[in-house]
Amino acid sequence: MSAKSLITTPFGFDSTAAEVVAGIDLTGKRAIVTGSSSGIGIETARALASAGAEVTLAVRDAEAGTRTAADITATTGSKAVHVAELDLADPRSIAEFVAGRSGPLDLLINNAGVMAIPDLRLTPEGWELQFATNHLGHFALAVGLRGSLAAAPAGARIVSLSSRAHLRSPVVFDDINFASRPYEPMLAYAQSKTANVLFAVEATRRWSDEGITANAVHPGAIAATNLSRHLDPDYLEQLRASRVYRYKTAEQGAATSVLAATSPQLEGIGGRYFEDCNEAPVVEPDSSQSTGSGVASYAVDPTNAERLWELSQGTLA
Repeated sequence: MSAKSLITTPFGFDSTAAEVVAGIDLTGKRAIVTGSSSGIGIETARALASAGAEVTLAVRDAEAGTRTAADITATTGSKAVHVAELDLADPRSIAEFVAGRSGPLDLLINNAGVMAIPDLRLTPEGWELQFATNHLGHFALAVGLRGSLAAAPAGARIVSLSSRAHLRSPVVFDDINFASRPYEPMLAYAQSKTANVLFAVEATRRWSDEGITANAVHPGAIAATNLSRHLDPDYLEQLRASRVYRYKTAEQGAATSVLAATSPQLEGIGGRYFEDCNEAPVVEPDSSQSTGSGVASYAVDPTNAERLWELSQGTLA
């Protein structure tokens, strides 16, 4: 991905999901958006529904999902908004979700996530919770839905939500679960977000012959979402005051996800990383660059991507 080959679009930092999807007809397409009962997940689902897609809100809290579905229907007029329970940290929940679906799937938006869990928490299977939820859960979901994705008549797209935080850490394959190094919440989050990019790289390599492509996106720093609920409020306020980040609204934050899911410019294209609605260049980061832009070279490295895939495949029942 040289600088000359980067994909640029008419959209940017201030664009909203509604602006990105304007003029695009998704009638007859089916979409799943994980974590779609709050924040940018809601606005991603709303934009897809407004363009005519049948949207399933895959959420941990069914009541919150039902309220969100009613709100989306009220604002878009679409009655094809459904709710299904899904806990990405629970393999049984993922298996039940997959078993409850049939037919083609055109769009899978892996939007859900957890961030900066203050203390080291392991799943019953022994995986650090952020890595398990943000990567392994979405990996199992995508693998489980592979047949449905491959059945999409015009090809299927997966959108894998990453973060600029990935610039802080590669996937530390020798110690993913912090068994031999001190646990740091943001480093754990960072490696899970690197994993989200690597997934898009390898999924595209393995599945593009079946018409399935995947791209990773950084939505931007969003003013207030449930994702930041574990962060210290004083720390968040300091970030806002320092203007290290330019904050987006949820509607702006959803724009890059919607672009990756719907833009005609990305037809047949995968394994790339987008921010502010444009493809980002590959950079060589260090831990001090976590507020920068671009995608880390280790996050698009094909050897790392294949290694992560094989590791993840081994976690499936």
